[in-house]
Amino acid sequence: MLRYIKHNLTGIDGVAIYPIISLILFVLVFVAMIYYVSKMRKEDLEELSSIPFEDDVEKEELQNN
Repeated sequence: MLRYIKHNLTGIDGVAIYPIISLILFVLVFVAMIYYVSKMRKEDLEELSSIPFEDDVEKEELQNN
């Protein structure tokens, strides 16, 4: 399967630039996300970290009433 794709891609001029562009985009997005998370307020991080448990708390409150 890969040999068919490789064979088709070797005929395209300048195809070697696409993996480089993909890698650069991935690294830029990854670095941007790390920067964004590192600059978030601690209160916001605590609120986001409790999201998975909120549904369980709401169910328990409904069962207790």
